[in-house]
Amino acid sequence: MSDFDPTLDPKPVVVRRLEVLTGVGGRRRWSADDKARIVEETLAPGATVSEVARRHDIRPQQLFGWRREMRIAEPEPAVSFVPAVVEAADPEKVDRARPRPARTGRGDIELEFEGVVVRVRRGAEAKTVAAVIKALKATR
Repeated sequence: MSDFDPTLDPKPVVVRRLEVLTGVGGRRRWSADDKARIVEETLAPGATVSEVARRHDIRPQQLFGWRREMRIAEPEPAVSFVPAVVEAADPEKVDRARPRPARTGRGDIELEFEGVVVRVRRGAEAKTVAAVIKALKATR
């Protein structure tokens, strides 16, 4: 005989775990204040978006979306400026035939460009020096 059971009665199954969901299912609604508070947590030093998302039971993609909505990207480094002192050269004292001895310290650079002297101290960023030189060339 065949093992086919025509009664369609399922065999009893032992249920080991049963989860009952209560309340309204579907999407959660987050207030603007809650979103701002959660996004602010991601900006703390050492915080990661994934950890904050896990803590609030949301997906990291959702949190990145909130950051994008609030126009928050990774913090950019602070912009700093180098003080510049411009000294007018006395045309009578400038002797173009005789080069002046450099009065710079070790590792410093002194540039003379059409009567303008630029002294670059050791430790200046290359981008800053390049920008100054480009600005000088543009004034030609």
